[in-house]
Amino acid sequence: MIARVRAGEPEAYAELVRAHTGLALRAAAALGAGADAEDVVQQAFFKAYCSLGRFRDGAAFKPWLLSIVANETRNTVRTAVRQRTLAGREAALVEAEPLIPESADPAAAALEVERRTALLTALEGLGEDHRLVVTYRYLLEMDESETAQALGWPRGTVKSRLNRALRKLGRLLPDFEPREGPADSGGSARPADSGGSGGSECLGGRDGRGGLRGQKERGGGDEHG
Repeated sequence: MIARVRAGEPEAYAELVRAHTGLALRAAAALGAGADAEDVVQQAFFKAYCSLGRFRDGAAFKPWLLSIVANETRNTVRTAVRQRTLAGREAALVEAEPLIPESADPAAAALEVERRTALLTALEGLGEDHRLVVTYRYLLEMDESETAQALGWPRGTVKSRLNRALRKLGRLLPDFEPREGPADSGGSARPADSGGSGGSECLGGRDGRGGLRGQKERGGGDEHG
């Protein structure tokens, strides 16, 4: 897919946008972007597009994109000098992409919502690094390798910080039982620079921010992985 984008196929990047928008919105919302989540994701897709020249062949696109989303979210929150409330994060997370199928048993769905709300409450009691690693592993359901790439940490650091975070969560939330994420996948890529627009490196500069917004609006935001 990346090769097709580099070859000048605009629709190829539109497919990547459609496939990853939902997950990117969940990540931005979970990391505190709140009402700015859509703008954060839009800018992240734009910067990712402009940085594809540095994307390593064979690397996984999802964690690379989410590392850009995380940087954009931090920049947005820092610039605005505000902190999102727990209720705001939960509402934005649910609105961004429902994780519970409509066909689910109502009682099971209610328990899942309650569980996620309790987890978000407990996350507020963790430091930033521990909150990030738990968010990526259990709210965004990324594997260890993807989490390491998205956060820019060695896998050993992900593992050790996750273990410490889970011990703290165990004290804050005794009923929390982490579920195993997907199997690890290989591949890595250099994160895009979160500073500046990177416009000089855009492939086919005519497909700038406006073009990506149009693609997202036409294609929707479902993520299936």
